[in-house]
Amino acid sequence: MGIFPVWGFQMIIALAVSFIFRLNKMLVIIAANVSIPPMIPIIIYLSHLCGALWMGEHGQRITFDQELTVDSVMNNLVQYIAGAVTLAVVAGLLGGTITYILLKTFRRTSAGR
Repeated sequence: MGIFPVWGFQMIIALAVSFIFRLNKMLVIIAANVSIPPMIPIIIYLSHLCGALWMGEHGQRITFDQELTVDSVMNNLVQYIAGAVTLAVVAGLLGGTITYILLKTFRRTSAGR
């Protein structure tokens, strides 16, 4: 939820989703805090880059020799939103898969003792 493009409401939505799916509320709060200030430019850049895949030939690429400004993102808002949703889903699936594998691995080794 920290990547999903609902700036300012990620925590509220994450907590609502945690109640619906009966998730651990503390873990949801910790996991939803990926949009801390140092990460925001990286998240915006990766979201914009992922959105270019959906836009096809109309997609704009942001390069590091250009300034990454709010105006450059707002000019391509649809691309940013599509990319942010894609990035959020991919990051969630990747994080969930890694967590599942780690839990299975550590649970198996501790159960064998």
